[in-house]
Order: sequence, then structure tokens, then C-alpha cells
Amino acid sequence: MIRLFLVVLALVSLGGCTGLGTLRQASKPNDLYLLTPKSTFSSSLPRVQRQIVVQEPTATAAVNTDQIAIQPTPLQVQYLPRARWVDRAPLIVQALLVESYENSGKVAAVGRSTVGLRADYVIVPDLREFQGMVISDVEGNQTIRVEVRINIKIIDEFEDKIIASNSFREFVIAASDQTPDLVKAFDEALGKTMRDAVEWSVRKIHTHAANNPHQD
Repeated sequence: MIRLFLVVLALVSLGGCTGLGTLRQASKPNDLYLLTPKSTFSSSLPRVQRQIVVQEPTATAAVNTDQIAIQPTPLQVQYLPRARWVDRAPLIVQALLVESYENSGKVAAVGRSTVGLRADYVIVPDLREFQGMVISDVEGNQTIRVEVRINIKIIDEFEDKIIASNSFREFVIAASDQTPDLVKAFDEALGKTMRDAVEWSVRKIHTHAANNPHQD
């Protein structure tokens, strides 16, 4: 009986150690990563004396997360282990678009839809792609291409109608499959996309406002 008791105790002890190790591994903190707004724009960008609100982008469930998405195949989505964005991707893109409009110096006022700003125009983004794609060449060498695509609609709040829509897309090859290099590629691709989206929308709003003096 004593021998049996010792065997059972040893098994319980081993099981307890395994469980504790699993808990320690699960509780290991994730690395959090930031992305940056765009701060350089065309010198020919016109100034608009209008207030703009940027809505939170819509996105699929695969993108609407704080996890960093990688597609090993076109039909599969995985996420980097122990690495996270500082917030859900759509919220990050919304905040960075607002900052990018501010950094352009060409908009009277800009904010998110939650701040209660009375908007003349509303920017409605749709985050269609925000992931790394594993690409293989003819020799079997693999690289990761970060893809960002944002569809933008501009709504005239006075007339409650869409005045323009467009899609902006960028591809950047990551320097390696290491997380810092992947994040750098995300930052570059998103920056280029936001620059194009901001410049296009400011020009569209400027033209529309000039042709619609009832908003003054």
C-alpha cells in the first residue's frame, strides 16, 4: 500500500509540474507593436476649410483583431505567436488616418466619429487586406509580402450622399520572416496607403466644396 501511495504521489507531482509549466508559458507576455501615421504629403495639396470625421473601418473577422495575420496559403490565415498590435487593426488604422489628416495641415478639423465633431464630410474606410502573404518563387525560396488595401468612401453630410469612392493598395516585401521586419513592412505598406488615401480625399473634398457653396 505504501509503495502504491508513493507511485500515485509521484504521478500527481509530475502532473502538477506540467500544469505549472503550461501556465507559465501561457502567461508569458506578448510583444506589442505600434504603427505610425503619415507625415509627408504633396506640396500641391489644396487646403479645405471643412470638418472631417473618420469612421472606424469595417473589416472581416480575420483582420478585426489585435493579432498579426499571416497567410501561408491564399485560403489559410494564421497569427504570429506572442506578438500583438497595440489594439484591433481597424482602430489602429482609424487613429492613424486621423493623425495623417492632421499632419497634412490641409484640413480645418478632423476627428473620430466618437468625439461628437459636427462633420461636413465623413470618411468611411473598409479595411479589405491587412496581412502578410507567404510567396514562393520558382526555386522554392519563400518571402513574406505584406498587403494592405483600404477602400474609401467620402460622404457629404449636408446632402447625405456618397460623393466619391476609391481603393488604395500597397505591397511591401519583408526583409525577413522575423517579427520586427514584418512589422516594419506593415508600417511601410500602411503608410503609403494612407498617404494616397489622404491626398485623394482632400482633393475630392476641395473640388466638391468649391462646387457646392451652400455649405459655406
